[in-house]
Amino acid sequence: MSQAIGGQAVLEGVMMRGPRNWAVAVRKPDGEIAQVARAIDPLMARHWAARLPIVRGVVALGESLAIGFRALSVSANYAAQDEAEGDAEPAEIGRWALVFSFAVAIGFVLMVFKVGPALLTDLLPIKSGGWFVLVEGLIRVTLFVIYLAALSLIPSLRRVFQYHAAEHKAINAYEAGEELTPEVTQRHSLIHPRCGTAFLLWVMVIGVFVFALFGRPAWYWLIVSRIALLPVIAGIAYELIRFAGKHQDNRILMTLLAPGLWLQRLTTRQPTLDQIEVSIRALREVLEREGEAAPTAVRVEVMA
Repeated sequence: MSQAIGGQAVLEGVMMRGPRNWAVAVRKPDGEIAQVARAIDPLMARHWAARLPIVRGVVALGESLAIGFRALSVSANYAAQDEAEGDAEPAEIGRWALVFSFAVAIGFVLMVFKVGPALLTDLLPIKSGGWFVLVEGLIRVTLFVIYLAALSLIPSLRRVFQYHAAEHKAINAYEAGEELTPEVTQRHSLIHPRCGTAFLLWVMVIGVFVFALFGRPAWYWLIVSRIALLPVIAGIAYELIRFAGKHQDNRILMTLLAPGLWLQRLTTRQPTLDQIEVSIRALREVLEREGEAAPTAVRVEVMA
């Protein structure tokens, strides 16, 4: 049985993570592949409450964001590394820099995709609470799709999207029990049901149903509700994505979740064999470390 493996594209590389370890592999300017690996002390392994449904999704998302920022800082430093620095391992992002990055990222998401659409809809002459949350949801999803489409047009992000696809292909090959070589891995899909892009879409869709319970409150309660209920909505969306990842052979379920899979076409591009090689290097390092880790009966959730 394959282990739970997630990942993320970084600058000129890929980060892969398992329940107890993560590793990032990066193609350096000289063409060599550098890698950095770290152990994880997951909250879910230490506290039973963190493994409860919905709660575990919030915890998994928080840990994935923290690891993602650390991996990005490593890849950025490798990408800018001078030849004179040799094989020296670059420093990771500091604790306060990590907190600041968290605050900026979460603040951007809240203002643009949560609070912004709610306040914009509040300006419209809509009296029905049901129609209000429906229009708000349509505005939110539209902004999200436009945002991703705009990112896909930026040439400098094309390679990041290629590494995103390389990450998906490597995980798909591993979960299928295939040999982890660039040629074999290239044949696999660049789409994965547990992708973060699909997760974000379902956060917005599920939000429509959750916010419908509150109708159309005053503008200040709009702001409070959109921020306060985000962890609950994210937890529900995570349970959906987690369930989908375990039932990929269910055609009815995959049909219902098709919009999230289609959306990944905006954030993935067909990778080269060299990029897949980098993705496989990160995956192999994680699998090796997970094999050496002390066995545990505790189930640790991993975001893809």
